[in-house]
Amino acid sequence: MPASGKKQEVQKEDAMWLQKELINRNYAELSRAHAENRKVSATFVPGNLNELLMCFDFARSLPETNALQNGMRKKSGKFIMDAEREGQSEDVCTYVKADLGMMQGGEIGPTGEPLPRPDVLLLSYTGCFTFMKWFELIRHKYGSETIMLHVPYQGEGKIAPNMRDYVVRQLKETVIPTLERISGVKFDIDRLRQYMKESAKAEEDLVAVLQSAKNRPSPIDGYFGAVYYIGPIFTAFRGTPEATQYYRQLRAEIDERVRLGKGPVTPDGEMGEEKYRLIVEGPPNWTSFREFWKMFYDEGAVVVSSTYAKVGGLYDFGFRHDPDHPLESLAEYCLGCYTNLNLPSRVDMICRYIEEYQADGLLINSIKSCNSFSAGQLLILREVEKRTGKPAAFIETDLVDPRYFSAANVKNRLESYFQMVRQKRSAALGTH
Repeated sequence: MPASGKKQEVQKEDAMWLQKELINRNYAELSRAHAENRKVSATFVPGNLNELLMCFDFARSLPETNALQNGMRKKSGKFIMDAEREGQSEDVCTYVKADLGMMQGGEIGPTGEPLPRPDVLLLSYTGCFTFMKWFELIRHKYGSETIMLHVPYQGEGKIAPNMRDYVVRQLKETVIPTLERISGVKFDIDRLRQYMKESAKAEEDLVAVLQSAKNRPSPIDGYFGAVYYIGPIFTAFRGTPEATQYYRQLRAEIDERVRLGKGPVTPDGEMGEEKYRLIVEGPPNWTSFREFWKMFYDEGAVVVSSTYAKVGGLYDFGFRHDPDHPLESLAEYCLGCYTNLNLPSRVDMICRYIEEYQADGLLINSIKSCNSFSAGQLLILREVEKRTGKPAAFIETDLVDPRYFSAANVKNRLESYFQMVRQKRSAALGTH
């Protein structure tokens, strides 16, 4: 490998290490929070109000992230079985069971440090009914105060002014006063504006990174690689100078990969020739994440865009946190998350990705225990095939339950799908 290529790979690894460092730093802060007299919030990734929570000095825990981090560290299987022994159904979201099982085991977090009992549960409901049941169970266990921010569903495919006003009113009348009371910190809208300035800068750089996949070859993987890129901005770091710095550095590295005509860096180093460009719908499998990714890059398949990388915000369609309209901006952010979109909007989005990223087709990873993503996926598949003429296929795994990852089944379906893509290409060439 030429020296410049080697240097690039190291730099890319630096960005991934920096991301891991940020996530681990948040766990360290959480473990010390109560000893330092800090209050702790728990909230979810889609529609999270990170900038607002920072205004009240909360240490911020995200149960989904805790579950997926435990999944990647091979800890979630035991937690899930512990939760099932306590009466949780096999069909319940495995994030929930991984979280409940972790609590039963003494609240030791993914990094081995203790996770504190949350002082407040902030639920900004964005298209996933399970979130409400999840927080009911946590509230039942800990007696934590719970704030419900009701976010209307985008049933007609757009955000109407009255929907935004409804969310803003809740922020003013319920959410902010309760956070003030629990934290003992007075709300300062200028502080919120400052955090939003940082958010917008990071969002701009993230979009540039994700859209770099329009290049051939794509310098990134927009699904497996993107889960690292979205980590800081979708969790406890959006709005911080650290996130701004991370995305500035990441963008510089990806720009350099584009300049050098390089493909993505995989866990095994530089990816070889780009043979297939895919759009993927649905979350990844976390318990066999590297093995799952390897099945793609071994075949020369790169995911150029994915819906999962938008679960914490549709920044690539223009949304930015706006410091001039801070509360309205928070409302629009909650309303605009991917899981809050109706099925026609999701189909439109995927078709647009196929066209703009010149993809060969759509692959759906259907998650056994995730109704929020899985409901309607067959309809999405058929509609996208009909509208684009590109092949689509299903694979099935789970979020963090290792019992539902069958490597042989996934590999067979992927090989069949790549064969289908080749046949479609040959047929297209034959007609010209």
